[in-house]
Amino acid sequence: MTDTNIGEIEGTDTSLNETQATVKTYTQKEVDDMMARTKTAVTKKLTSKYEDLGDPEELKTIVNNYQKVQQEQQLKRGEFDKVIQELAAKKDAEIQKRDRVIESFRVETPIVEAAARYRAVNPEQVKALIRSQVRLNQEGDVEVLDDKGVVRYDDSGKPVSVDSFVQSWLQSNPHFVSAAPATTNTRSNVTGNTMKKVDIAKLDMKNPDDRKIYADYRKSVGLR
Repeated sequence: MTDTNIGEIEGTDTSLNETQATVKTYTQKEVDDMMARTKTAVTKKLTSKYEDLGDPEELKTIVNNYQKVQQEQQLKRGEFDKVIQELAAKKDAEIQKRDRVIESFRVETPIVEAAARYRAVNPEQVKALIRSQVRLNQEGDVEVLDDKGVVRYDDSGKPVSVDSFVQSWLQSNPHFVSAAPATTNTRSNVTGNTMKKVDIAKLDMKNPDDRKIYADYRKSVGLR
């Protein structure tokens, strides 16, 4: 081996030794410290624009409390909605009850009374058979319908009344009519004279006198 080669090898070993000497070995503590500093720097960079809002932990607490309040309010609103629904259902039930009373007074009672007046064997049965053809319209007026559900009119162009409808129906169905002549029930028990026709739709049931007229009228047609 030549002197030159030997010198090159010696020079290489020297460079290696110097490189190895420059490699620094870090302890675990030093690594942890560096990681902590890095994390702090990154965190500060990300949160710096929110510094004016206050401490992040305080902000988190405020948000949590706000969400809790919102949930409580939602629950309260849910209970309120439930109360509203119950009140609405109660109101609807009262309206339906009122409508049934009105229909009974203005539709069903006139049918039964007319059937009794025209000597039906069973006025209640007649009512059951023809009730679907009599209704109250949106204005509260009584309407008689044909088989297709269309309002019926008489020859003069006026709506057919319940009285004339019942009379016509019984004439078309004579087997529902009693063969016996009219009894003394067709006369008023109060005056002894024939009870004149009463328009019960015009009676005020809050008025005691009208209630008495209505009661006498029912007796006059054989109803109790």
